[in-house]
Amino acid sequence: MIVINQTRIEEFALLHPDAVKALNNWLEILKEARWTKHTDLKQAFPTADYVGNSRYVFNIRGNNYRIVVIVVFADELVSIRFIGTHQQYDRIDCKTI
Repeated sequence: MIVINQTRIEEFALLHPDAVKALNNWLEILKEARWTKHTDLKQAFPTADYVGNSRYVFNIRGNNYRIVVIVVFADELVSIRFIGTHQQYDRIDCKTI
């Protein structure tokens, strides 16, 4: 998959160094993936949630952090829309972010 907005991960990692290893692992899996449908994504990340409007939520580092992405399967694109703490995630509408 092609990951758009990777700088959001780098910026977040500077503020949350305890997340670096988990974020790098997540990113590596995405870069090697060739998902064509929802079930492909769920095989790689069984705990990822589809929340509508092409958006998926991934739990990072034991659900301490969350990433919201838009997945365009036909183009093999993943666009990072949000990355934050669980508390920050609770304050957003992930279907529109």
